[in-house]
Amino acid sequence: MPDGLLPWLLLPLVGALIGYGTNRLAVGMIFRPIEPRRILGFTFQGLVGRRQPELARSIGNVVGDHLLQPEDLEGVLETIDLEPMVEQAFAAGLEPKLAEFRRMPLVGALLTDERVSDLRAQAVKGVMEQREVLVEGFQQALDEGLDVHRIVEEKVASFPVARLEELIVEVAARELRAIEVLGGVLGALIGLIQAGLLAWLG
Repeated sequence: MPDGLLPWLLLPLVGALIGYGTNRLAVGMIFRPIEPRRILGFTFQGLVGRRQPELARSIGNVVGDHLLQPEDLEGVLETIDLEPMVEQAFAAGLEPKLAEFRRMPLVGALLTDERVSDLRAQAVKGVMEQREVLVEGFQQALDEGLDVHRIVEEKVASFPVARLEELIVEVAARELRAIEVLGGVLGALIGLIQAGLLAWLG
């Protein structure tokens, strides 16, 4: 190989390896090490693990302020079919009492399956006629009791960092890979510039 060609091959190659390697290391240090480690007197920990409480607070604020608010859930309540849930609640709540009444000599004879079914249907119908009251009650409970900021913050703060890494990599694998490759490309370009400077100065 001619000596003049060596810098044009070697410098871009070394630059590409260094650029790719450093970017790959930087991407890895977003998450790793998960737990703090002391090396040569310095403490190292991945960015996500070190700043998880701040990250959780920021995500909670974003979700609570811009993505999910009680008003959004209130709109969903308007579209929910409440009747099956009311029927299920009546069935679960009344069955134990009905079983007690059926054991009574006189009352039990009156509580035929047909009569119980009719009473239950009438009760459900009566409740569903007050659907607006139910929905308003749910909405008020959401307004007073739903703290989206706190719920999201607590969830993210308690999430294992390794699992957060899996989720982020799953969503942004292509972008993270592009960062690594871009480091190699930029390193190769810098190597070419260095080779050109050497040739020009030589």
